Amino acid sequence: MRRHTPRLARPLKVLRKLTLPVVALTAAALLLTTTATAAPAPSAVPVRPVASAATHEIVTWGASADRMGEAASDRGYRLVVRTSAGGTRPRVRLSNAFGDRPLSIGRAYAGVQKEGAALVRGSNRPLSFGGARSVTVPAGGTVLSDPLPGRLPAATALVISLYVAEAGGPATGHGMAMQTSYTTTGDHAAEEGPDNWTATTGSWFYLDAVTVRTTQAVGAVVALGDSITDGWQSSTDKDRRWPDYLARRLQSDADSDIEGVANEGISGNKVLADGAGQSALNRLGRDVLSHPGVRTILLFEGVNDIKAHTGVTAADLIDGYRRIIDRAHSVGVCVVGATVGPFKGWSEWDAPAEAVRREVNEFIRSGGEFDAVADFDRILRSPYDHERILPFFDNGDHLHPNDTGMRAMADAVRIEDLSCARDTP
Repeated sequence: MRRHTPRLARPLKVLRKLTLPVVALTAAALLLTTTATAAPAPSAVPVRPVASAATHEIVTWGASADRMGEAASDRGYRLVVRTSAGGTRPRVRLSNAFGDRPLSIGRAYAGVQKEGAALVRGSNRPLSFGGARSVTVPAGGTVLSDPLPGRLPAATALVISLYVAEAGGPATGHGMAMQTSYTTTGDHAAEEGPDNWTATTGSWFYLDAVTVRTTQAVGAVVALGDSITDGWQSSTDKDRRWPDYLARRLQSDADSDIEGVANEGISGNKVLADGAGQSALNRLGRDVLSHPGVRTILLFEGVNDIKAHTGVTAADLIDGYRRIIDRAHSVGVCVVGATVGPFKGWSEWDAPAEAVRREVNEFIRSGGEFDAVADFDRILRSPYDHERILPFFDNGDHLHPNDTGMRAMADAVRIEDLSCARDTP
């Protein structure tokens, strides 16, 4: 089996980990109130040891762009996200990927969540785009904000407040966030209080990535998947999707040089065919390879191709995997393949679909084309019936894991497999 060579651990990460418990809510607030000409941070805010002056940008949060409903003008969105890697000079990426006309963002702010729609006092900072406070995102395009001064700690409840001045046609966003965000009418983006943010939404609108700068040795992993990766049936507002658990493992592992985690799952997504979002093949460039600092893809897709009974064979799905592997390898990114989990008891299960799943999993485990394997099937399945999910991990529909199953999946990933070093051909 083709295997990558793990990178050497960063010894200074041990020192940084010792400082992490000091970072409290006040420290997180200080991050976004720092200005470019401010004095050095107070001693209560830990300064990350730097082994080299060389830095680069990595993704610390991401969500797959998808087609939403009709876009609305004069709307405010207060979007709550959780960072993974910490770093300096955070930036946000706004997407109009599915828009058929320009999107006008009147103002945008970044702050730290206190509770609900309320922000930590003094944390809400205006974002700029090429020096301007407003920006037009072209149809089908994205824009990246100017970097904010200061440091964004790991595991921050970051809040991006957007005022959409003018929009129409299809909106772009991420439908199933498993996170409560807030909406309003009119421009209230600068406000830190919750009074005007009384409506809630379970989706993210227009925001699809947050990045930070960190040392050159630090990288990111992207989880490319379907509803299980997206977190369906995990606890809302608790950050208990399996990529969330993985991010916490990476932060607590002193030997890992992978810290960024982007969750690029879409419920119902397939490897080969568009439908619930564009297929993994069609969105690979935008949702994965466009993010900075990505070293590894953890690919966990295929059950929707199999259970849909559209005639997809194991050979078809394996060919799709190979195309993803080849595209990733062509730009120096490794791919860890995750085996397809059991789903007997789900309404679309039958013996032919199970046969395809088993053949696909055999390829993932022993085909030698992935750089490493995360055997989610082996972790999730019942020891008494390998075609069924273990009841202890089953949320009740016999396909999607509960919070305990999500954590077991994250624990099954070998951290060293994510620390990939592959040269661009």
